[in-house]
Amino acid sequence: MRPASPSASHPLRLYKKEKLCSVIAIGQLFKPAAGGDAGSGPRSSLAYPVRMVWRVSPGRRSDAPVQFLVSVPKKRLRHAVDRVLMRRRIREAYRLQRSGLSVPDGILVDIAFMYVGKGIEPYALVENAMKRLLGRLGRDLAALGDDGRRASQGDEPRPTAQPKADDSREHVE
Repeated sequence: MRPASPSASHPLRLYKKEKLCSVIAIGQLFKPAAGGDAGSGPRSSLAYPVRMVWRVSPGRRSDAPVQFLVSVPKKRLRHAVDRVLMRRRIREAYRLQRSGLSVPDGILVDIAFMYVGKGIEPYALVENAMKRLLGRLGRDLAALGDDGRRASQGDEPRPTAQPKADDSREHVE
């Protein structure tokens, strides 16, 4: 397990590599699971006034274990200064609370935090919501990590496809 913050010298700083800005990654984060399989697609959790959508991103090339974005819709807060205030509160709550989030080695996670409140909410409410959301995410990631380790260690039998020998045809020169 490794901490979600990428640097030990400044553990509370948010780095550019932690910002989720790839259009493709954002599209995949909000795209439903392929084939109707709910286990492989994005997962969602709500703790008022913040909704979190996350997914494991195996194809990402960034060395940051977690990349995130914050969205405050204009529908919820009409004035730009209010949207900026809530965006800053959500980002600050994540920055301070992410130290408790441990991501298993080899797992890269994309997260979107979306504001769902009706008006400007106090920072304490946002901070408590972020604690709950990151706690749920940590438990889900630990379960994913345990499943991956169990499968790689051979605790669970995994079906293997063996190539069939085709003896019916002989090689003639």
